[in-house]
Amino acid sequence: MRCLVTGATGYLGGRLVPRLLAEGHEVRCLVRSPEKLRDVPWAADVEIVRGDVLGDLDEAMRDVEVVHYLVHSLHSKDFADADRKAAENTAEAAERAGVRRIVYLGGLHPAGVELSPHLASRKEVGEVFLRSDVQAVVLQAAVIIGSGSASFEMLRYLTERLPVMVTPRWVHNRIQPIAVRDVLRYLVEATTLEDENRTFDIGGPDVLTYLQMMLRYAEVAGLPKRRVLPVPLLTPGLSSHWVNVVTPVPRSIARPLIESLVHEVVCRENDIREVLPGENTGYDKAVELALSKIRDADVETRWSGATLPGSPSEPLPTDPGWSGGSVYTDERERRTSATPERLWEVVEGIGGERGWYSFPLAWAIRGWMDRLVGGVGLRRGRRDPQRLYVGEALDFWRVEEIERGQLLRLRAEMKVPGKAWLELRVAGNEGHGSTYRQRAVFVPKGLAGHLYWGIVWPFHGIVFGGMVRNIANEAELHKNFRKS
Repeated sequence: MRCLVTGATGYLGGRLVPRLLAEGHEVRCLVRSPEKLRDVPWAADVEIVRGDVLGDLDEAMRDVEVVHYLVHSLHSKDFADADRKAAENTAEAAERAGVRRIVYLGGLHPAGVELSPHLASRKEVGEVFLRSDVQAVVLQAAVIIGSGSASFEMLRYLTERLPVMVTPRWVHNRIQPIAVRDVLRYLVEATTLEDENRTFDIGGPDVLTYLQMMLRYAEVAGLPKRRVLPVPLLTPGLSSHWVNVVTPVPRSIARPLIESLVHEVVCRENDIREVLPGENTGYDKAVELALSKIRDADVETRWSGATLPGSPSEPLPTDPGWSGGSVYTDERERRTSATPERLWEVVEGIGGERGWYSFPLAWAIRGWMDRLVGGVGLRRGRRDPQRLYVGEALDFWRVEEIERGQLLRLRAEMKVPGKAWLELRVAGNEGHGSTYRQRAVFVPKGLAGHLYWGIVWPFHGIVFGGMVRNIANEAELHKNFRKS
């Protein structure tokens, strides 16, 4: 089959594409920023088209038989209108192109209750596809358990960091979680379904409350028994603030996740088992598999791969583009006796558990400040301890560009009154050794931006100066360690 995957840079899309390829399907990816797929292992095996589901899709749909629709405007203020228009635009383009089937993953929801805005929107998108002239398979899932998923990260950090758990009323609602491997299996197998135009509820074999999920997670992870402190007045809104503080998942993502748990989300039918038979993974096994992936640094995709709303998306502007405007820079460099290769290892390994090589308290405070105003903070970490890829999150930065062995450019996604970048460069010296060059760039927005730079500038000598010195020292330490 010739498949078009939308949302290929997202958590599920990035995992679905290689599985479609493994089944022999031809894959075209529709992405707004093709450079985000540059470093993925399967990039050379797919056709990549720049575009957006709200734009002209005729070229993207050309000769396509199946569309996998994995787009959801989770964060934007007018997400419901945007999702509806995007779905209608996709359905109309699919009709014109003669597409045979649309496969969509929506949210599992109960009947006869007022749904949260996000669940209602996902339900509406499924209805748009089912009303179109193109056959549609709408899969509906609740909590997805898998390494790197936002739902799993929220569950993991809440359980691991809180030996005494403050639990709101909604943790006693029943949920039917499903392993990410089973979601992907259904998405792949739905590609070749015939004569189906309907929704399918999909879930794993276990029906649990969220509290039971946390307690069983603790057992699988080998944690001491967790204590529970009920707090009936902890609303979804307050809960999302709590999740924002305790876990890496920011409030903008935590709130819709929590709102989807306010009502019981259990499969009302299991017809998918007859149409696509197969044994689904139990909850404990799904947790075990996810934890093993995390321990082995083998996480394919993460929720943080998606760019957050309000974060700057433009690449670092060229110097001529700054003429007539304001820009602040902090540039530093240091020569080192380490080889360029050794220095690059330190540069590419920055962030996450290794930190930022200067004044850890200052970085931690900046991360907490960002969390308090709804930002991502420092706790997103990194997907792989050694290697970075264009487009992935690195603490409160986004990897904008990598020239392997020479340049790492990071774009800030913390809350700042302007746009900020951090460049880390490695160059070889004549004879021996290498030079580390570092440049911080800030383009202020309004008076607040200028005031912000003035406030933080006195600390740059400590933070950025220490960073340059310690990165060079770390590279030399590695060199000397290898020699010994």
